[in-house]
Amino acid sequence: MAAHATSQSKSSPGRGGRPTTPWGRVALFLETIKFEHSVFALPFAILSAFILAEGVPAMGKLGWIVLAMVGMRTFGMGANRLIDAEIDARNPRTVGRAVPAGVIRKGEVWVYLTISAAAFGLSVSRLDRLAWYLAPIVLAVLIFYPYTKRFTWLCHIALGVVYLIVPPAVWIAMSGELDPGIVVLGFGAMFWVTGFDVLYSTFDYKIDTEQGIYSIPARFGISAALWVARCFHAGAAALIVVAGAMLGAGPLYFVGAAAAALLLAYENNLVRPNNLSKLNMAFFTMNGIIAVIFGTFASLDAVIF
Repeated sequence: MAAHATSQSKSSPGRGGRPTTPWGRVALFLETIKFEHSVFALPFAILSAFILAEGVPAMGKLGWIVLAMVGMRTFGMGANRLIDAEIDARNPRTVGRAVPAGVIRKGEVWVYLTISAAAFGLSVSRLDRLAWYLAPIVLAVLIFYPYTKRFTWLCHIALGVVYLIVPPAVWIAMSGELDPGIVVLGFGAMFWVTGFDVLYSTFDYKIDTEQGIYSIPARFGISAALWVARCFHAGAAALIVVAGAMLGAGPLYFVGAAAAALLLAYENNLVRPNNLSKLNMAFFTMNGIIAVIFGTFASLDAVIF
């Protein structure tokens, strides 16, 4: 289903033919999974580490957190590409992707999945033991998400749960404990991602409806879906503020939260039921900007205040 933000994009990796060099094939895989979109999740992981440390965290631990996040997302996206290969092959917008087009063999993707899972596991093993015990749950959620579009229009929330895990997981990995405020921040991340996934899913409203793929736009229509996305984003903005208050954040955190709220409002204003031409800008550009701005302000706040 091209509806979902982390599993869908407009690129068609297979058009140039199969690369002949190992590095070329790796580069194609990274383009296929939109590796650069790791920027959506990384700021939430990094700012959580800064808030916990009440300043600059130990660089060693932060490095393992970053590697764990990259490994986790790479595993999730690679699994998504494999699981959705047949669905992508039936969608004119995604049929040219590397896996359904046969430019990347499924066996190769399995190799990349193994490497990324190993990187994730190695990173977690260098952090708190409790995080190691909980790590299989994270991988299970990543595998389960792509299947949800086959049986429920609440599939967007399943994607959001992946992001809900990030701040609490970082907190546990670095301290072995859990703070209620960081859980609320996780729900803020979940609402943010769920909202933009609903927003982006309007792109494939017609093909999803025809194929019986579940999504909120396919179930309720584009106009209703846009309102659902707005509600999720309003909830995200509110939860981020509440989390800041619970965590004792300083003024820069709330400046970042306000900037994120305004940008979310702008993002939703870019897309109208009768005009989806700015959907790529709303998703690819705005969400990256929002994540970086909020992450930067929240991290600086932890350092300064």
